[in-house]
Amino acid sequence: MTPNVQLPPCPHCGQSLLPFTLPADGGWDGSVQFACFNDDCPYYVRGWTWMEEKFGVRSSYRHRVDPRTGAASPIAVWSSTALRDRIIEDDVVAASPDADVIPGSGPGSGGEGI
Repeated sequence: MTPNVQLPPCPHCGQSLLPFTLPADGGWDGSVQFACFNDDCPYYVRGWTWMEEKFGVRSSYRHRVDPRTGAASPIAVWSSTALRDRIIEDDVVAASPDADVIPGSGPGSGGEGI
């Protein structure tokens, strides 16, 4: 792990969040976000049922943190492999201007949305 960047653990399963790039034209601020990609995470697992019951869609969500603000929220996924191709290497995160903020330290940290 790059010494400049300490990735926080997922509050739902304890696994380290991983940096990933956001899809173009998604309306997000910044280019890098952190998310839990553990397929056994209870937040992700229960998301399949919640999304089906509430919205009638076959999708789930993963715990996501904006490293610039520390704000946490769900990010929707349509399969276990969704967004995995966007996971980036540590050296890219260290070079990112978004990497200067420690996740979980900003306003809105810990908010779950769902």
